[in-house]
Amino acid sequence: MCRPSGVRRARPGNSTPVKKSKMAKITYIEHSGTEHVIDVENGMTVMEGAIKNSIPGIDADCGGACACATCHVYVAPEWKDKVGQAESMEEDMLDFAFDVRDNSRLSCQIKVTDELDGLVVNLPEKQF
Repeated sequence: MCRPSGVRRARPGNSTPVKKSKMAKITYIEHSGTEHVIDVENGMTVMEGAIKNSIPGIDADCGGACACATCHVYVAPEWKDKVGQAESMEEDMLDFAFDVRDNSRLSCQIKVTDELDGLVVNLPEKQF
């Protein structure tokens, strides 16, 4: 039986097909240069993808509530427009981050979408 691409067979007792979640490939580059390329489910944040996959250098002390700066990343220049600008609350929290730059973002505030497939973020030397 043929099914549309991305649709799996319905679970027993459930007549609704279960759609596969789309994933975006995100590259996390540690300060040392070590790269981690992982698939992150659309709808998650870049921080959640890092925590779920044990990426070193993303602490996420507040759990993604934009109440700390321990998920600070540098967005690769070619991706800066696609991830968008930081909102005022995020900018306030970035004041507490180490070595803030023009391309600094809190990864808890970057929502993963199809458009971010291939995103590259670099991690700072340390998190505060």
